[in-house]
Amino acid sequence: MPQVTTQQATLTLLDFCRDRTLGTLEAIEKLPEPQLILGWRPGPGRAHIAWQLLHVGITEELFATERFLGTTPRFADLVPRFKGGSSPDDQIATPAEIRQVLAETRADLRRTIEGLTDADLERIPPALAQRQITIGRALQILIWHEAHHQGQAHITLNLYRAQHA
Repeated sequence: MPQVTTQQATLTLLDFCRDRTLGTLEAIEKLPEPQLILGWRPGPGRAHIAWQLLHVGITEELFATERFLGTTPRFADLVPRFKGGSSPDDQIATPAEIRQVLAETRADLRRTIEGLTDADLERIPPALAQRQITIGRALQILIWHEAHHQGQAHITLNLYRAQHA
């Protein structure tokens, strides 16, 4: 039986997480006023669902490009709005826009991961040097990251439903 590489296992787990994320988006699309729901905030200054989902995509783009490879990320207009530490604004993306960003950034991340060698997994790229994070550890973080923000999007959807029942 062939051994599964870290890269293959990571991609499988990322796909599993993405199915759950897209399931949340699909559930929203089936409700009346999905655009309103995507922009609903559970409290003042808190992130809305659209921000949670786009933050996942932009984070993956940043790791696929500048953090792992030192290259320029796509979606230059979205990076400042959705990278870690950004404040959610009131420009709410449509479900189609969210799907596009998630698909394109995942394709970029997939290509980057598929190009990694086992030696790369132990490497600390310059963008992660201050935190002493290897690429292998960053892949683990990326899996957790999507699950974390999908959970936040899911609970925000449940809070919306509870308040608008």
